[in-house]
Amino acid sequence: MCGIVGLFLKDKSLEPKLGAMLSDMLVIMTDRGPDSAGIAIYGAPSDGRAKITVQSAAPATDFAGLAKLLKPVDASVSVELKSTHAVIETAADQAGAVRELLAKERPEIRVMGSGDSVEIYKEVGLPKDVVSRFGIREMAGTHGIGHTRMATESAVTTLGAHPFSTGADQCLVHNGSLSNHNNLRRELLREGMTFETQNDSEVAAAYLTAEMAKGKDLGQALTSALDDLDGFFTFVVGTKSGFGVVRDPIACKPAVMAETDQYIAFGSEYRALVNLPGIEDARVWEPEPATVYFWDHEKAA
Repeated sequence: MCGIVGLFLKDKSLEPKLGAMLSDMLVIMTDRGPDSAGIAIYGAPSDGRAKITVQSAAPATDFAGLAKLLKPVDASVSVELKSTHAVIETAADQAGAVRELLAKERPEIRVMGSGDSVEIYKEVGLPKDVVSRFGIREMAGTHGIGHTRMATESAVTTLGAHPFSTGADQCLVHNGSLSNHNNLRRELLREGMTFETQNDSEVAAAYLTAEMAKGKDLGQALTSALDDLDGFFTFVVGTKSGFGVVRDPIACKPAVMAETDQYIAFGSEYRALVNLPGIEDARVWEPEPATVYFWDHEKAA
């Protein structure tokens, strides 16, 4: 039993409020998962720049002098510290080199996510504490997803928290349990994917990354997941410009969606949506089993 939320904004005037709206939605879901929590926020990308969100259990040591360490790779690099996390901004063509240097010189630092626009924050603890710790309420963006976890199959750790990110500007939150994740993990490893945890949700994220690497968009990748993933699952997924939802054919995990002229929202329960503006006039529905719901800012433009 976990809690999932997601928000995809159509109305640009709401973008400064994305962090606050998504935070409120997640905090309401606290009793569905008290172990750990996380949020991914998609902000406006900067031309030629990339973000790498990193985490450390010992930030005072691991983040000390981090900008100076990375300057030889990219003189324009910047590091913004946020408690146990930091956001490294670098030239997009140097992002790979920055990650290689981090792995070599600061191996205890873990990458939470990277890309042109996404920032991912997750830690052990309650949603209200995670939201406060990283200043999520003050963040602006176009869309985002969040998760509060009740661990059932793997350890309660920062790396085991959601969202899981296995590709640039891609991340996934999951409520459920996959039965064929071990076989899928072996197949994906042969394809060159790497894993940080034993969590089945990370396998789902990696599967979607691998499918999109073949040229599929998020909607097409989620459609393929219905054939290739076994078990009970509700996925909410973010990409640089997209937002997708899918439930397995049995759809025993709770889910509700709402749409207005201003946004599309997802919650494990309706109470996660009740404070959204205009919710009383929204079209509210339960997403159908084995049905992909997919929106994309670029396709809507």
